[in-house]
Parts: sequence; structure tokens; C-alpha cells
Amino acid sequence: MLHAVTQIDGRVLWANLHLLFWLSLIPFVTGWVGENHFESVPVVLYGFVLLMCGIAYTLLARALIAHQGKHSPLALALGKDRKGWASIVLYALAVPLSMLHAWLGFAIYVGVAILWFIPDRRIEARLAP
Repeated sequence: MLHAVTQIDGRVLWANLHLLFWLSLIPFVTGWVGENHFESVPVVLYGFVLLMCGIAYTLLARALIAHQGKHSPLALALGKDRKGWASIVLYALAVPLSMLHAWLGFAIYVGVAILWFIPDRRIEARLAP
């Protein structure tokens, strides 16, 4: 996504740092889930971190689009970003479901991963010569 922009500003840098912070927590919560054999509290925290990663990614994308303009190649490539928003909604549903039963939430986390298994080629297609 960052290859699609020509310049950035402070807002983009902070949004990127925000995303990197949440991504840095993934190894911790993944290990915690594994060590506790998929108990509810670790799975809830795992889902919360995934939710925050999704939100942070969306904030970074919106910061880039705000800086580049609504008619920039990146803005046109991302469009409404249905997969991104669907991921956030599914994570937001999975976190409370994980409180009821850890495997319900974990099944949704796997579903979101399957959703993204097929790569999103919108940016590459828009920037191709």
C-alpha cells in the first residue's frame, strides 16, 4: 500500500506506527492462546488485537488517501474496501462470542484468514503500466 503513494506526512507516520504497535502484539497473544489451550480470556485478547490491527490498517489507509487525495491511484484502488470493513465487523462479532465459547470466536478468526487467503490485487492492478 505504501508503494502506491509518492509522499507522506506526520499523520501517515503516526498511523503506520499505530499499526506496527498492534502487529507487534500478535506473537504474544498467539503464544498465550497456545499455552492456555484456547481458553476464553486469551482467545478474547487475541481477537481484540486482531480487531485493533484491522482498525489500525483502515486508519492508515484513510490517512494515506486523505494525504494523496480522493482521486489518487490508491484511493481508486481501495474503493470502499469491503474486505477490510468485513474483517473489522467479523472481528468485532468474534470478540464477544469468544467470551461465550472460545471456539466460536476462533472459528470466525479462521474465517477472516480464509477471506484474505486470496490476495487482494486491487493496488497492483491499478498501478500496473
